[in-house]
Amino acid sequence: MKFSENWLREFVNPDIDTNTLTHQLTMAGLEVDGFESAYSDISGVVVAEVKSVKKHPDADKLKVCEVDYGENDLLTIVCGADNVKQGIYTFLAKVGAKLPGIPTLEVATLKGIESHGMLCSPIELGLGDDSDGIVELSDDEPIGSPFNEIFKTDDKIIEISLTPNRGDCLSIKGIAQEVAVINQLTVTKNEITPVKVTSDNTRAVKLSADEACPRYVGRVIENVNVNVPSPLWLTEKLRCSGIRSINVIVDITNFVMLEMGQPMHAFDNDILRGEINVRIAKPGEKIKLLDESEHEIKPDTLLITDDSNALAMAGLMGGYGSAVNFDTKNVFLESAFFKPEVIIGEARQYGLHTDSSHRFERGVDPELQAIAIERASGLILELCGGHAGPVIDIKSEKNLPKNPEVILRKSQIKRVLGIELDEDFVTETFQKLNMNCKYDVNQWIIEPSSSRFDINIEVDLIEELTRIYGYDAIPVASPNHNLKIKPENKKQQIIDQIREILVNRDFQEIITYSFVEPGLNKPLINKDNKMVLANPIAAELSEMRTSLWPGLLATLEYNTKRQVDRVRLFETGMVFNGNEDLEQDYHVGGIIYGNILEKQWNMVNNLSDLYNLKADIEAILSALVGENAYEFRPCDVDLLHPGQALEIAIEGHVSGWFGQLHPRIQSLLDLGSNVYLFDIKTENLVRDSMISYQSISRFPSIKRDISILVDESIAYAEVKSCIGKDATELLNNLELFDVYQGEGIEKGKKSLALGLTFQATSSTLKDEEVETIMGNIIDGLHNKFGAKLRE
Repeated sequence: MKFSENWLREFVNPDIDTNTLTHQLTMAGLEVDGFESAYSDISGVVVAEVKSVKKHPDADKLKVCEVDYGENDLLTIVCGADNVKQGIYTFLAKVGAKLPGIPTLEVATLKGIESHGMLCSPIELGLGDDSDGIVELSDDEPIGSPFNEIFKTDDKIIEISLTPNRGDCLSIKGIAQEVAVINQLTVTKNEITPVKVTSDNTRAVKLSADEACPRYVGRVIENVNVNVPSPLWLTEKLRCSGIRSINVIVDITNFVMLEMGQPMHAFDNDILRGEINVRIAKPGEKIKLLDESEHEIKPDTLLITDDSNALAMAGLMGGYGSAVNFDTKNVFLESAFFKPEVIIGEARQYGLHTDSSHRFERGVDPELQAIAIERASGLILELCGGHAGPVIDIKSEKNLPKNPEVILRKSQIKRVLGIELDEDFVTETFQKLNMNCKYDVNQWIIEPSSSRFDINIEVDLIEELTRIYGYDAIPVASPNHNLKIKPENKKQQIIDQIREILVNRDFQEIITYSFVEPGLNKPLINKDNKMVLANPIAAELSEMRTSLWPGLLATLEYNTKRQVDRVRLFETGMVFNGNEDLEQDYHVGGIIYGNILEKQWNMVNNLSDLYNLKADIEAILSALVGENAYEFRPCDVDLLHPGQALEIAIEGHVSGWFGQLHPRIQSLLDLGSNVYLFDIKTENLVRDSMISYQSISRFPSIKRDISILVDESIAYAEVKSCIGKDATELLNNLELFDVYQGEGIEKGKKSLALGLTFQATSSTLKDEEVETIMGNIIDGLHNKFGAKLRE
């Protein structure tokens, strides 16, 4: 919002400069975007009267004028303005005058006649964009008065940005109220008295949509003269506020809106037919607005209508056909209260944003409409003449907003602000903000004024006190509190470690809904899900998940349908255990599909298999529980391939599963390559033990390789466990580097090639020590599995 500083000072004039004033406004929550001079640097311009006008003998469009400018002689001025006439008062730029954007004025010869100056249009004086005619002044202005005396050229235009809750400050009076309270002053009241009713002419008003428009005030004024030019003080206040002059009636309604915050509209009363009706639009209605745009009116739009057609979009813009023009003799003034939520919806629907809608969207004082009508009526009668009819005030009391009482506790001020405020200061502040205030036993009972829609709870009142007291006046203090370090959340640390490991192994984390689609979930879990929602957000999200796999598979399916041929995803989250006790466990699940690595020009494509997924799981488990704390065992899981399904046992407790997706599910999802999944409960990954340190041996190691024959049904994990028991702590590493079945190997047998590394931390190992350990290992394998060395 833009406004003139001098206009503001007509209501409250603190003894401070512009910089201090703008700082006060900003600190009070009315952020000042900036300010600029209202007038350009002008000199040599005075008030003058045109004494005579003659046609130029050699130019049809020029006129020769004799002008009285307050000195002994009249000046001859050649002028081309259409509105120049005998007796008009205007501004004269004398020879030597300085005007914005124009060189210093000199005597000019126009078609053989010397012109000793220039009669000025608004654009030449920086008073607007109108260049069609010269400025018309009131004949009350003293001839010869300098331009800088007629206008207070030290005036500034201030622009502020308001938050949506401060609609009460979209007016000069609203801003003046704030400035007055901050500076402990009183706002100058311009008493608005009802005008004398001299006409019986009225118009019926009906509120068919009284919930959207609970109050509508109107008045007919007859025999007005719309051709009277708007006085300079009026057009200048509008100009400084960014509003151009239209005609005197429209200018007055805009002035009242800027001064009081109440948008108004004036209709040509002779065009109206029957009663005014505020109603919701009917199908197929159309309207042409003041900006000459035509709209097909949408349902639920609030309209102002008469018996024949739509006159205006309520709170947005008036209609073109019923607008006041220079032929208008009788006007119907409108001043209404529209619910903010109604206007917000309308403005967005039509892409319209006007000064009226801007105010109605934020809320207009519901007690202001009759006062605004009287203010506008008084100005119209003063400037245009006419006869005023009675005020028409139709309202629905039950639908008018009423602000509730809010209690402010004294203790809360100290708790929120950290300072204590004097009781008198609190009471006086609320009273100066036009709020009813009663103090009662360490608390205030506050009833906000009708213009303050934003005061609803206790902290709103504390905010008001802070604004007036001054945010920068509150002392800065460090918080005094004994802070306690929260204990580490080991479960969260485990999750973070898993995330880091998987991301480093080229997985991407996803987050899916905790709700799953029944059509996908039932084939996966192969049983009915007990976790069914009574009121789901959507039919396809009606069951709670009992596994992370449905979400992972749905995401894989989504990606493969979009030509993504390599997928490595994981998710962490809570899943229901499927029991009626509704308990949840934290799981981490993952899925791999497609090539092991991204495609490269120098590498052959290699599809992921079970061992790739096993390596990823081993990376997680080795880092969190240690290499010897877990084992993989064959299992039977409905979702996984019967021959490639393993369960994860951590210290004997089943803690997860992994394997290849069952071909039945793979076919159901139309996936071209094998899919591998894992699911691990994180609760068994939490360890209380401290991280141990083991120094690196500085002594050389000894390596031995052996190849043993065992039954093909014996898993490597069993062999590894047996070797671990028979070897001493000198065994530093055990590696399986080959598995062979085929020629030279008995049917039902397989060959395992093992690499063993031995190393001591305190001395150099001898071959005799290693040979003894190797003998124990071979004997142990033979005794347990019937293993024998391969020759």
